[in-house]
Amino acid sequence: MKFFLDTGSLDEVRKALPLGIIDGITTNPSLIAKSGQSREATVEQMAKMVNGPISAEVISTDREGMENEARMLSKIHPNIVVKLPLTREGIAVCRWCYAQKIKTNVTLCFSANQALLAAKAGASYISPFIGRIDDTGHDGLSLIEDIRQIYDNYDFPTEILVASIRTAVHVREVALLGADVATMPLGIMEQLFPHPLTERGLVAFLADHQKTLS
Repeated sequence: MKFFLDTGSLDEVRKALPLGIIDGITTNPSLIAKSGQSREATVEQMAKMVNGPISAEVISTDREGMENEARMLSKIHPNIVVKLPLTREGIAVCRWCYAQKIKTNVTLCFSANQALLAAKAGASYISPFIGRIDDTGHDGLSLIEDIRQIYDNYDFPTEILVASIRTAVHVREVALLGADVATMPLGIMEQLFPHPLTERGLVAFLADHQKTLS
């Protein structure tokens, strides 16, 4: 499973890169707004830092506007993936992008039927938001299971990019369910490292090593 960093911060990208586990980046208008830079400048710099897909989201909601943004964003760097909303217009633009050989990430997915539409339209990635589904009292992980089954049934090449990951447990569970990508904030990624037994074991090993020196 690939790990994408969900951020609009170049500083966070710099902090994450030494870990050696970053396969790509996802952004959205809210994250970019916090960076203080333009969307175009931010994703262009990210594409120079990370050799992997960089998702840049359109802000238009009409078909013509989204197509114009998709064309513009895709020219910034070959690794740019155009992020489209899962609306009627967004799906139509997704199909247009597919014909233009522009990679897409269809976002704000909350149902298996929506994921099926995106795959039919040729989306490169589908982004189901499991944390937001959990917030409504439903099971976000069951959606990943359903999408995996549907995509496997028909050999759709669309990759399942799980978004709105809130906990390290989410990461484990979507990996078990066969998600292709997990995108997460740096804070969640850092939660994957520690375990009390690892820390205790290291302390014990170092203490025993010191005994051999005395």
